[in-house]
Amino acid sequence: MTGTSPTKAATGAPPVPDDVGPPPWRLCLVVAGGSGRSRRAIENLTAFCAAHLPGGVDVEVVDIYRHPEMAQRYQVIAAPTLVRLAPLPVRRVVGDLSQTAAVLRGLELAGT
Repeated sequence: MTGTSPTKAATGAPPVPDDVGPPPWRLCLVVAGGSGRSRRAIENLTAFCAAHLPGGVDVEVVDIYRHPEMAQRYQVIAAPTLVRLAPLPVRRVVGDLSQTAAVLRGLELAGT
C-alpha cells in the first residue's frame, strides 16, 4: 500500500511514504471510556509525543469498556495506562500522563 501517513498529514507535518517502515516507538494507551482522566491522558500523550518522540510513534488507543480482553492482553489493571510495546522491554505508566518527568522515567527516556 502506498500513500501518506494520515497522522503526519493531519498535523501539518510533511507526508511520509508508507514504505519507510514502522516508527521506532509503539505505544498503547489503555483508557476507560470517555472519562475526564481518559481524555486528559489522550491529550497529554499527544503533547508528550510531539515534544519527546519527534522521530515518529505508532499510538493505539484502546477503550477497555469496548474491548475488555485488551486489558488482559496488555496486562493492565488500572486505566489510563500507557504501555510501551517497542522498543523492548515493555514498560507501563499509570495515570493521566500529566507528570512529564514520571512519563520520561517510566518510558526510560529520562536520559535523553
